[in-house]
Amino acid sequence: MESELAMREEILRTIEHKSNLQQQIFDHTFNVLTELKEVLQELSAEINDELETLDKRVRIEYRDRGKFEAQFHIGADMLIFSMHTNVFEFNREHPIWQNSYVQRDKDNSYCGIINIYNFLTDSFKFNRNADEGYLIGRIFVNRENQYFVEGKRQMTLKHNNFGTEAISRAALQHIVEVAVQYSLEFDLLVPPYDTVKIVSVDQLNTKIEHSKMQTGKRLGYKFNSDDI
Repeated sequence: MESELAMREEILRTIEHKSNLQQQIFDHTFNVLTELKEVLQELSAEINDELETLDKRVRIEYRDRGKFEAQFHIGADMLIFSMHTNVFEFNREHPIWQNSYVQRDKDNSYCGIINIYNFLTDSFKFNRNADEGYLIGRIFVNRENQYFVEGKRQMTLKHNNFGTEAISRAALQHIVEVAVQYSLEFDLLVPPYDTVKIVSVDQLNTKIEHSKMQTGKRLGYKFNSDDI
């Protein structure tokens, strides 16, 4: 009987601790996303002002897509910033466990995630649902607003820096600018001939009617973590 009571108390303590921890991380991550949206909105306005003197046909467009998502259109490219509503822990092989900040307190390793995807603008414009997008980075935020960025080599913030700096507006602006620069340099490649040499009647009819032939920047190629 005593062991059952002890187990019940342990369960209650775990629920209370994990629930509070996860809610705290969720709130911090959501606040980061809110500030990130403000950064995106300001950047689009600033770039559009500068483009007025260059080419009025080229515009940057920011769209708020609800509580957990924002879109940033840059010509033929679109960046999607999407917050996951769950809190995550890292697998045991992840290099984050070598970080002294995480080693001091395991709770520091739990993080919320904001993913950054790169799509073609036309994929959404023409409803090409089979088109491929690419995860080019993800922002991790913990209970103390400490952060690091994992992704393409231009965007990666070394894991050993985790715990040395709280995320800030300046940091978010830098992350956005690097993501924009990366997507602009991440060019659309002609698919290998063997990848597209066979097409079904349905695919061709769909293409003719709705311009929905599958497209992706690396369609038919392996997408490596250090591309570009």
